[in-house]
Amino acid sequence: MIFDRLRAKSADRRAQTKATESVEAALAGFASAHPGVQAWVEAATGFNKASILLVAGDGEWMRRSTPSTDWGREFAKHLDLTCFTAGIDAYPQRMRDWDAAHRVAPPKEQ
Repeated sequence: MIFDRLRAKSADRRAQTKATESVEAALAGFASAHPGVQAWVEAATGFNKASILLVAGDGEWMRRSTPSTDWGREFAKHLDLTCFTAGIDAYPQRMRDWDAAHRVAPPKEQ
């Protein structure tokens, strides 16, 4: 019985590590493929996990959940990205402009 719990905890840690590696790879890929990327670290709330938002120079963006805000800050530091705190520092206008330019129009009724 105790071994079952230990195995389950070990499996949970392996799954968490794989998920973190996947997030790290996606974020690093986005940062390397887009010029002028900046990071916003978002604290956990009652219904959202901590996350990091990367915004490219043209406004394209990517958000991913992270294990903690500290992880997000360390990740941004590792990639030498300027890092802001969401909720204190406003998201850039270029992000909203990019969203508006790439918004899909709803289908027309006939």
